[in-house]
Amino acid sequence: MGAINRRQAFLLGGGFVALTMMPMAANAEPSNDAAELIKKFTGGKEAASGKISLDLPEIAENGNTVPLSLVVDSPMTADNYVKEVLFVADGNPNGGVATLMFSPLSGKAEASIRIRLAQTQNVIAVAKMSDGSLFTERKTVKVTIGGCGG
Repeated sequence: MGAINRRQAFLLGGGFVALTMMPMAANAEPSNDAAELIKKFTGGKEAASGKISLDLPEIAENGNTVPLSLVVDSPMTADNYVKEVLFVADGNPNGGVATLMFSPLSGKAEASIRIRLAQTQNVIAVAKMSDGSLFTERKTVKVTIGGCGG
């Protein structure tokens, strides 16, 4: 085999550029999987409003560290308790923020965490109870400086 001439090098280079540009075009608009995560968590069932109290700032000056507090109204007995709480953010590159697990031994279904938000968006909490019932709450947080590389 002989050496590659200029025309062949140009065609190979053009093909390489086209291949590298394709993924960028496909990812130009990040797809967020928040709805898919919620559907998987709930098994496709509708979650009712109520029982969840979310405390988030209305405006987060820095999306790198947004305080979030959660309280779920539950007796936390062996027969009636919160099993899991899923948090998703519908404007982050990846929707999943956190999943918290509880048991009757938790005593209370409360937690305080810090999350990252890329932009102004909804933060959604979905609680799964021991009897299979589901509850949800959402809050909008205005982010001035994004925390996910934004």
